[in-house]
Amino acid sequence: MSFDAILFSALFLLVTVSITVGISKKLGVGSVLGLLIAGIIVGPYSPGPVLTDQVESLRHFAEIGVVLLLFLIGLEMRPGKLWTMRREVFGLGSLQIVFSGIVIGAYAYWSMPMSAGVAMLIGLTLALSSTAFVIQILQERGEIASRYGTASFAVLLMQDLAVIPLLAITPLFSEGGVLPDDIPVWEEVLFVAGMIAGVVAVGKYIVPYLLSRFARDRNREAFVFTVMLSVVFAVWAMEHAGLSMALGAFLMGMTLSDSRYRIQIEANIEPYKGILMSLFFVAVGMSLDLNIVMEHPWTIARHVFVIMLIKILVVFLLALTFGFSRSNAFRMSFLLSQSGEFGFVLFGAARVLGVIGDEIFAVGIAVISITMLLTPFCVKLGEMIAAKAPAGRDLIGEIPDEDNFAPVVIAGFGRVGQVVANMLELSQIPYMAYDSDHDLVLRERKKGKSVYYGDMSDPALLSAIGLGKARLVIVTVDSPLHAVRVVSHIKDIYPGLNVFARAKDVDTKHLLIKYGATWAIPEALEASLLMGSETLLAMDIDKTTVDALLDALRKDDYKLLVPEE
Repeated sequence: MSFDAILFSALFLLVTVSITVGISKKLGVGSVLGLLIAGIIVGPYSPGPVLTDQVESLRHFAEIGVVLLLFLIGLEMRPGKLWTMRREVFGLGSLQIVFSGIVIGAYAYWSMPMSAGVAMLIGLTLALSSTAFVIQILQERGEIASRYGTASFAVLLMQDLAVIPLLAITPLFSEGGVLPDDIPVWEEVLFVAGMIAGVVAVGKYIVPYLLSRFARDRNREAFVFTVMLSVVFAVWAMEHAGLSMALGAFLMGMTLSDSRYRIQIEANIEPYKGILMSLFFVAVGMSLDLNIVMEHPWTIARHVFVIMLIKILVVFLLALTFGFSRSNAFRMSFLLSQSGEFGFVLFGAARVLGVIGDEIFAVGIAVISITMLLTPFCVKLGEMIAAKAPAGRDLIGEIPDEDNFAPVVIAGFGRVGQVVANMLELSQIPYMAYDSDHDLVLRERKKGKSVYYGDMSDPALLSAIGLGKARLVIVTVDSPLHAVRVVSHIKDIYPGLNVFARAKDVDTKHLLIKYGATWAIPEALEASLLMGSETLLAMDIDKTTVDALLDALRKDDYKLLVPEE
C-alpha cells in the first residue's frame, strides 16, 4: 500500500468514525454502535472505498485494546476483592455457560444439519458474551462498580476461563475425533501452572523493582515501556500456554494492583487502550459480511432473535436464583445477551479442523457480529424494563443502624470525601459515608470513620437507608458519569433533598445541575484560582484586590476562564 493510500484510508476512517460516533452518542446509545457502523461502512463487504481486505489481521491487532482494558480492570481488582466474587464467578458464571450452551446447542441441532456434539460446541461458543462490549458500555455508563456491573464482570471472567477447555475439546469433533497425544496431560497442566506462576512472579517482583528505579530516575519513557512490556509478556505467556490473552493481562494487572505506581500506570495506559478499543469495534463491524446477510436475511434474523432471547431468559432466571432483584436481573440479562469476540476464535479453529463448513462459519460470524451491533439497543431496552421493575432488596452495600444515621451523607470516600469528613468532624457534625471500594471501607473504618460499603447510584440502597431523612448529600465520586447517576437517582426519589456535588469541570457542573444538584463546584478551576491567588499574595498584591479578581473570574459561571467554543 502506497503512502497516499495509507493517508486516504486514515482520512476516510476518521471522517466516518467522527460522523457515526457523533450521531450514536447524540441518540443516547453510546459510542460502540457508532464504531460498529463505521466498520461496516469502511469494510470490504460494503460498496464504496475499502479500508483494508485484511479484516482478520486488523481485528487481531486491535485485540490489544481489549487486552489493555482487562489490564486496567485488573489494576482495580485486588485479589481479596476477587475472592469476594467467587460465588458469582464460579457459580453464576459456570451455570450461565452450561445452561445457555445446552439450550442454544439444542436449537442449533434442530435448525441446521449437524451432529449433536458439534451443535453443543456451537451452543457453548455462542453462550459466551463480549468482554470488550460489556466492559466498555459499563465504563461509559459509570456502572462498572454497581451490583449488576460487578456480577456481569464475574460472569465474563468465567467465560474467559471457559475458552481454554472449549479450544481443547474442539479437535474431538473433527474427522480424527481425538485430542493430540504427543504431550501428556500432566505435562500440559504443569506447563500452564508454570506460565501463570511466571506471570505472577514477574508482576510481583521484577516489574515493581524496575518501575521504582525508573520513577526515581524520572525516566518516564522507560517507565511506560516497562508497563507495556509487562502486559505483552503476560499476553505472550498465556497465549503460549493456550489460555486467553485477556486473562493474562487481567492477571498481570491484578498482580500490580498493590503497587504504589498504580495511578501512574493507569494514566500511561489509558490513551493507548482507548484508541485500540475503538479500532477493535471498527474491525468487528468490518467482519460483518453483508452478502451472507442479504442471501439469508430471515434465517439469520431468526438465529439472532432466538439466541439473544435464550441468553436473556437464562441469565435473568439465574440472577433471580442467586438473589438479585428483578431490576438488576433485567439489566444483567440484556447486557450479556450478545455473543462474544472469542466466538471468532472458536469458529475459526473449528473450520480449520473441519468440524464445521464454510456456510456454518459464515453464518456464525454474521450472527455474532449482529448480536454485537444490537447490544446498545438491548442495554437501552433492559434499562427501560428495569426502571419499571421493583428494586426489591438487592442492595449494593450495608444499612446502618437507626441510631447511627447521620444528617450529612457523603457519596464517595476518596480524597475529596475524606477532606469533607474531616471538616465535619472538627465542626462536630455527624456524617456517614458510602464507598464501593471494599478495602478502603475496611481501612477507614479501622480508623474510626463512619463509612459503609455501598454504591449510592443504586436506587434500592437509597431507599433502604432512608436517605430522605438526611439534610444534605455530598457527592464526591471521581467519575463524572457515576456522579450524574448518583445525583439523578437521589433527586428522582427525594426531589426536595439538598445535593452538593464535585465536578471535574464546568461542563460536568452544568450536567450535574441539570440532573438536580443543588450546587456543584468545578474543582480543577477552583484549584487553579487558589494557586493564582496565593501567587498574587506572595507578590505583595493587596488581599482586597485579589478577592475582587477572584469574584470577577467566578462571575457568570467562570466565563473569563472558559474558552469560547
